[in-house]
Amino acid sequence: MCHALGTKRRPSISSLGGPDRKPSCKRQEGNIPPANRNGVGQTGRIDKSYPTVCGHTGPVLDIDWCPHNDQVIASGSEDCTVMVWQIPENGLTLSLTEPVVILEGHSKRVGIVAWHPTARNVLLSAGCDNAIIIWNVGTGEALINLDDMHSDMIYNVSWNRNGSLICTASKDKKVRVIDPRKQEIVAEKEKAHEGARPMRAIFLADGNVFTTGFSRMSERQLALWNPKNMQEPIALHEMDTSNGVLLPFYDPDTSIIYLCGKGDSSIRYFEITDESPYVHYLNTFSSKEPQRGMGYMPKRGLDVNKCEIARFFKLHERKCEPIIMTVPRKSDLFQDDLYPDTAGPEAALEAEEWFEGKNADPVLISLKHGYIPGKNRDLKVVKKNILDSKPTANKKCDLINIPKKTPDTASVQNEAKLDEILKEIKSIKDTICNQDERISKLEQQMAKIAA
Repeated sequence: MCHALGTKRRPSISSLGGPDRKPSCKRQEGNIPPANRNGVGQTGRIDKSYPTVCGHTGPVLDIDWCPHNDQVIASGSEDCTVMVWQIPENGLTLSLTEPVVILEGHSKRVGIVAWHPTARNVLLSAGCDNAIIIWNVGTGEALINLDDMHSDMIYNVSWNRNGSLICTASKDKKVRVIDPRKQEIVAEKEKAHEGARPMRAIFLADGNVFTTGFSRMSERQLALWNPKNMQEPIALHEMDTSNGVLLPFYDPDTSIIYLCGKGDSSIRYFEITDESPYVHYLNTFSSKEPQRGMGYMPKRGLDVNKCEIARFFKLHERKCEPIIMTVPRKSDLFQDDLYPDTAGPEAALEAEEWFEGKNADPVLISLKHGYIPGKNRDLKVVKKNILDSKPTANKKCDLINIPKKTPDTASVQNEAKLDEILKEIKSIKDTICNQDERISKLEQQMAKIAA
């Protein structure tokens, strides 16, 4: 398990600096610097009249921040809709009730939303109708509907590294690996965990699948699977007999998986390697109060100067508490082994390219000089003209059947005007995009001069 620091291979986290150099944990304390008053460093009780995002007519069941735009968030609700919101750059001053787009297609409540990791404006949703829908948010269209692959409730959905496959865990005790564009199941494992309680399944960077679940005797388990051969797990470990479902959070840069049990007061973390026993226990963070839920900060939001490798936001009954994981180091220099190039905010593909069959790995950025956020461009939704839409060959994608109309002369003129307007909008958007890139470069130059 241990590797020398001088080897070409990146050393495992548990071997960096000896056994006392495993990641440690601390709660975030202290005052907020003035520059961070509106950021995640702000602490204290929120005023009862504080503005909220409140457009759904039923409880919100899941949310997901867009990986390519720090101001955009998607939400799924009991009202059977998915809504996509654009948060103002300086935060909310008034409650936000109007989403950028409402995505309607599920017949029952929507419990899962997940953005595509590399393609812009591609969003997945899964509902209690046992259907998975993949949307082009830029046009407000549902382009893929996987409505016949799951016979029971879907517990979770996870994209792989380049977004070409998804894996799902279901109440029928099956773990499925699915190619969404071909609309076929690539691999499947029945009774991945034999217990009746909920499972979770996520993709790892190397293409393997990591699952958590329960044994027949209600012991919590974790397992590692190769999708090319799912007859037997690569590794299977039994943990304890608690009832809390283990929620996995994965860092592909350090190959660490953090397991947070619902109702537990601890976070256990493991390193995944290609050497037996493959899943290596590192340590446990314990606290007094149980967690009702857990959020996870993207890598580019961490403080590299303090060797911070993970930050969680632990939800209590009445508060949200930051928990920071660090690897102790004596040197103040940038730690290359802790921070290999990580996924940045730039999308590798446009939505149309992905739906056409293209794949691309995440666009990586270096954190050596810290992450300097650029200006996020506004999310624009341009719904396609129904009259221009061509009938698709795949009936699964025909979510809405629209009667054909014979356009008259007036409608033809309107279409010509619409085309002119769309061309002008595209020209303006291209100009704005070029200006944004120029502003971003100037901001980076300023940051280097200031440093």
